[in-house]
Amino acid sequence: MDEGTERRLLGLIGLGVRARNAIVGVERVRDAARRGKLKVAIVAPDASRHSLEKVVPLLEARRVRVISGPPAAALGSAVGRETTAVVGITDTALAKGVKALIEASEQRGR
Repeated sequence: MDEGTERRLLGLIGLGVRARNAIVGVERVRDAARRGKLKVAIVAPDASRHSLEKVVPLLEARRVRVISGPPAAALGSAVGRETTAVVGITDTALAKGVKALIEASEQRGR
């Protein structure tokens, strides 16, 4: 993920958290996934193996798109924490924006 895409993604995540359209943290994301509320999840690639093992299989089983995002420190900074392993997006419009941003980035990378 290039720097510009990462910056825009973090901005969208920050807006989502402030608007209460995003959920932060492994346990809260797991709970939202179980209830069928998640549209997309952004996972820090440098999160602990334990955290990833707790959340990624559940997201995949529930068919929630998992995006490998920025490092845990950058992801945490966007949501007002020191670090965070995962952020879940619950709003449909915000999820569409995040997916479009990632897909455009992938297209440019090819």
